[in-house]
Amino acid sequence: MEAFAAALRRIGEPELADRMPWTGQPLPEQSGPNRPLCQAYSTAFQLLNLVEERVALQVRRLREKELGPLAERGLWPDKLAAMRELDLDARAMVEIMKSVRVEPVLTAHPTEAKRDSVRERHREIYDLLERRENPAFTPREQERVRGFLEAQLESLWRTGEIHVTRPSIAEELENALFFLREVFPEAVTRTRTHLREAWIAAGLDPVALKELPPLIRFGTWIGGDRDGHPFVTAEVTKSSLQSLRNNALRLFARKLNRLAYNLPLSKHFQEVPASLGELVTRLVKELEGYEVVDVPALLDHHDEEPWRLAASLMRGKLLLTRDHPDAATIYAAPAALDADLLLLAECLSAVGAEHLVQDYVDPLRHQLAAFGFHSAILDVRQNSAFHEKALTQLLVKAGVPNAASFPSWSEGEKRTLLDHELASPRPFLSPGLSAGPEADAVLECYRVLAEYRARHGGAGLGSLIVSMTRGVNDLLTVYVLAREAGLIELTAQGLRSPLPVVPLFETMDDLAHAPSVVDDFLSHPVTRISLTGEGGSNTPDFQMMLGYSDSNKDCGIFASQWGLHRAQEALFEVTRRHGVRPVFFHGRGGTVGRGAGPTHWFMEALPHGSLGGSFRMTEQGETISQKYSHLGSATYQVETLTASVSAATAKHRHASKPADPCREILDRLAGWSIEAYRGLLHAPDFITFYREATPIDALENSRIGSRPSRRTGRASLEDLRAIPWVFSWTQSRFYLPGWFGVGSAFERLKVEAPDDYAALEGSISESSFLRYVLTNMDGSIVSANEEIMLAYGSLVTDEAVRTRFMELIIAEFHRTREHLGTILHGGGFGSRRPRMARTLQVREAPLKVLHHQQVALLKEWRRLTAAGDTAAAEAMIPDLLISINAIASGLRTTG
Repeated sequence: MEAFAAALRRIGEPELADRMPWTGQPLPEQSGPNRPLCQAYSTAFQLLNLVEERVALQVRRLREKELGPLAERGLWPDKLAAMRELDLDARAMVEIMKSVRVEPVLTAHPTEAKRDSVRERHREIYDLLERRENPAFTPREQERVRGFLEAQLESLWRTGEIHVTRPSIAEELENALFFLREVFPEAVTRTRTHLREAWIAAGLDPVALKELPPLIRFGTWIGGDRDGHPFVTAEVTKSSLQSLRNNALRLFARKLNRLAYNLPLSKHFQEVPASLGELVTRLVKELEGYEVVDVPALLDHHDEEPWRLAASLMRGKLLLTRDHPDAATIYAAPAALDADLLLLAECLSAVGAEHLVQDYVDPLRHQLAAFGFHSAILDVRQNSAFHEKALTQLLVKAGVPNAASFPSWSEGEKRTLLDHELASPRPFLSPGLSAGPEADAVLECYRVLAEYRARHGGAGLGSLIVSMTRGVNDLLTVYVLAREAGLIELTAQGLRSPLPVVPLFETMDDLAHAPSVVDDFLSHPVTRISLTGEGGSNTPDFQMMLGYSDSNKDCGIFASQWGLHRAQEALFEVTRRHGVRPVFFHGRGGTVGRGAGPTHWFMEALPHGSLGGSFRMTEQGETISQKYSHLGSATYQVETLTASVSAATAKHRHASKPADPCREILDRLAGWSIEAYRGLLHAPDFITFYREATPIDALENSRIGSRPSRRTGRASLEDLRAIPWVFSWTQSRFYLPGWFGVGSAFERLKVEAPDDYAALEGSISESSFLRYVLTNMDGSIVSANEEIMLAYGSLVTDEAVRTRFMELIIAEFHRTREHLGTILHGGGFGSRRPRMARTLQVREAPLKVLHHQQVALLKEWRRLTAAGDTAAAEAMIPDLLISINAIASGLRTTG
């Protein structure tokens, strides 16, 4: 903060410099609009966030130094110990880890308020913080770093924080590509190293880990998620796939260059294996006629360094793959490059250079297995209603009787038609014919996928995800559309889909019906043929996606979490009967109201048996930059994910199902919480209250992400996406989606069944599910602020509406806080979660300044809008967006 204040004074802002938080100076009391102060506080919070990330890393190091590697829960030493407590030997643990596949899926949901250029400055500042920690630096060197820090802070101040225009999908993808290229590969390597170190420390032979495949790979929705996103066209998907491929080739060209640098072995000091000479000769011949690298110069310059020469020529062949994809001598697949790397490793081992293989070649092969030539697999998501429109247009164009009324056909009639069509490989229309906008959009996208698969294989292609899956017909419709586009294959057994069709169950009703939908879908011939696939696995994976956001918006957090838990239990039983391994794709967001929570706690709370090794989860918006911007924190997150999934998989396979003493009470609590939650949402005038007591109208004018805030543009609560729903309640400090309805449910339990209430209080430590859910709610309650809620509530113009809803919400807030304190055994939040309590306490005073400013901004902006002064209202938008960004920085969350 001293460096920031110095930078502000240097650029002519001495008053701001004297009003910064955490410097001992009094904070400003005025609440009127003040753009410079708001921007300065936003920057101050961003610096606090960087410091907290740095401190977290240092604390983990100190804990390990003082208490040993087992002190940090969720990392490899802790999780290997947990697996050994199950009486598993090294071989059994390796077999479990061979089945583990963790897949974070990067999305571009509109929850990241910072621009790319701001994140770039943050990375520079973080690096300077790290350099200042060097104890060997002289005072002169420290002062020089301080000067660099002030320069970066000035640059950050002069960089506009907000998006004046919405970012394009290409810009959103470029941000993900940065992480996939610059952060994740090294984080994956370090995590593998930490596993090896923990394995050896546990007295196990590291040779057992030699051929262990990557435990983590990555996915993305950017360029593939077209659910309510009109700008994700087939051309965008095609461009995204190519960008992901180019990104991977760029990464491995650089890695091969580095490998060559690290292999300067001279032929005069070790005998060159004949196979190395043959490798060099072959690579030279394969590069003939192309100028991607100067082969004669390489041969001349590295004549005495054949290992380095081979790696340099491999890089040349990779550049040939990128620049001349139709050439006959490219690396047609990552396996071809891996074969050359393996041969190079054998040639190093032949001269006793095993350490060079372990430190340089093996990590590169591991990264190649994790990222391939595609960086991350691209999922395609679309809404079931959109698919139905597309199929209807196809049926009409094909002349099917009564096709125009297809959406109103009974489910049985639809199923008869779908089954009939899926018994035949022939399409409805001749190539080139247009059936309608929705049909054309779906088919053009699927043709892009088919073309990519024919050209590069299927490794970069993910799933066809159907949001708002209501019945099995929603899934079978995708098969028919894929057949039309040539994305379905005809086998001797029948039609086969090379890409998995994945249901996404979101609302409570959909979660309740999910088991019967999946049972029917798994019984269908096309699904059975598609699951056995080319490998003929006896226990194939079957993926199902669970939506945490919409289920919460639909019925409240407690019922949502319990509904998701029960759905997983039932879906596990269905998949077990069908002989497939369930893969649950968890659509979690960055807030408690959208499924967030500490990773290893989340794993421990999963239904027993539901984790078969594969685990997918969305990483959305600001959570990507919070978790992965810096290598230390990225490595910690990747290690926590892989270690926790490995240990949880072992527990689900080898431990008996634990009894949950609270289980019989949970159905009643969920039902009562729904009543309270929906009683609020369905009360007369609720929408009026919501739109005035939160900044939802300002958020709808933001330029945070490329995707609209509403699915179809209708002005209704149902049409509003879950992200702005949570975002608006967060900005106004209600945090309502993270707790509302819970207090009423517990109050009713205490009154109607006091013995059950006492039993629940006494056995909370034995219920991993309930402990996890209530602990997360505890964090939401303490993050809410009654004083700030009342300030935003004052914006509601109708006094009767304001009073009625504020009294209802405040009463539920107090009820929930009281019962959580009792059930979680009191002691205050600070004793339960001291780290979180500390960071909230540090932030509260400057946050109040920003909240009061935002209330004043909203009041004036709405007055101008109501008066019809459009120009003046539009001129206030940048101030509102800076305010939103500043509060998001202070809270470390949006939606």
